[in-house]
Amino acid sequence: MQLMELIKLLIRNVKLVSTVYNPGTFPNPVKVEIAFAGRSNVGKSTLLNVLFNKKIAKVSSTPGKTRSINFYLVNNEYYFVDLPGYGYAKVSKSEKKRWAALIEYYFKSRKISMCFLLMDMRHEPQPNDLQMVEWIKTNSIPFTVVLTKADKVKRNERRKHIEIFEKVLMRYGEYRLILFSSVTKEGLDSLLESISEALDLG
Repeated sequence: MQLMELIKLLIRNVKLVSTVYNPGTFPNPVKVEIAFAGRSNVGKSTLLNVLFNKKIAKVSSTPGKTRSINFYLVNNEYYFVDLPGYGYAKVSKSEKKRWAALIEYYFKSRKISMCFLLMDMRHEPQPNDLQMVEWIKTNSIPFTVVLTKADKVKRNERRKHIEIFEKVLMRYGEYRLILFSSVTKEGLDSLLESISEALDLG
């Protein structure tokens, strides 16, 4: 079965149901909630659009554009939650604090089945990435690290890049690591499998 056909089976329909800028204004919980987090410009919106099989998450060439938490209702049963991209230097300190408070409140107040944490495979984990892992672990949320832009790393250099991530992340305990490319669709099958497990679809 082709990957796009698998996506259509797993994600039959999707709609943006809530855009949240302030803590305490989240929509009512549903059966399962899956979060997607990552630095600005890591390819989070592009990944979501691949999963949704349509351009519904806004992709911007300007980092730091997503300033809200966006709740996508999938199959009228589950939320896929797009968290604001972090780590963009040109955003004001007050805006960074607002984002941090919003994300931290989200982690503390919601029951999250899985958090997919996206990191750019070309660069080693940044302090903001590790702070995100700390928040995830503090709130006992299972997480999967998705190394994006895998197509931009030469095959013979990949092991070296993976080892850098594994060395930094090993102190955080159990997690899953997936290499992903929105261009070649590499890793999409592993991503779909992980999502299926988080949705408890077997």
